[in-house]
Amino acid sequence: MTRVRFAPSPTGTLHVGNALSAVANRRFGDWMLLRIDDTDAARNVAGGEEGVIDDLRWLGVDWDEGPARQSERAARHMEAARAAGVPQRFEGVMLWRDDGTPTFHLASVVDDADFGITHVIRGSDHRPNEALHAALHRALGFEPPTVIHHGLVVGEDGKKLSKRAEGATVASLRAAGYPAEAVRAYLEELGLPKHDVHLDLDRIRSLSTDVLAQLPDEELAARAGVPAAAADLMRGAHDLVEARALAQSVLEPADVDPSRSPETLARFAELRGRFPETVDKEAAKSIVRSTEVASAPSS
Repeated sequence: MTRVRFAPSPTGTLHVGNALSAVANRRFGDWMLLRIDDTDAARNVAGGEEGVIDDLRWLGVDWDEGPARQSERAARHMEAARAAGVPQRFEGVMLWRDDGTPTFHLASVVDDADFGITHVIRGSDHRPNEALHAALHRALGFEPPTVIHHGLVVGEDGKKLSKRAEGATVASLRAAGYPAEAVRAYLEELGLPKHDVHLDLDRIRSLSTDVLAQLPDEELAARAGVPAAAADLMRGAHDLVEARALAQSVLEPADVDPSRSPETLARFAELRGRFPETVDKEAAKSIVRSTEVASAPSS
């Protein structure tokens, strides 16, 4: 059995590169541990663990055990080091602080061994740790797991993608209206890239359009937060934000209650069909004017 782990730090919403690792581990592993690497208290963010878990659940990434917090296993990490007689400084790297709390290196190796991790799949930014961790595994009396590094998701300039950049986090993609299925499909397409890849928002947008086009009327309307009878107005939208705006630009100005004005909504659908896939604000206004005329009471 292939046993893997996804081990984010609780620093808030997932970076899209970390989400790539999560999806890759879930696809590759028969069994997956969710481990929270919280040994560096200064970097931990209040609510960070909850944010990570929310992002994973939104993406549809599940796990078989966890979350296992490294901070709760500090005694076990130190016990393993003492039993093996490993010094505090190993190959020039500190394994525990002077206050007796283990650093990431010791905690990660002991946890991988204790949970029977057979394959470590992570971004290439962790490549410098590979030799150190393999040596530490052996010093502690463990067999090192197989390590697979994948390329990072970077910006247009080829540099590390800041969390502040557009689309750089799962939360920002969600807020932009991209459905989870589209983001997950994009990450699955990337697979395990050998080299760094540029974040392709156009591709995510294209996948989003396809996902929304396949949703039943009721589900599309529910996700956009509009009446189910208005679903036809949103067909062709690239994302849920755009879909909602299309529906609201027609429904709100006309002050139409779709449940009480089915003939007006039918007129919406008829007129909407004459426009291209995406309807801009002026086109929406023309639909409104036409439907207001159609729905006006006769004198």
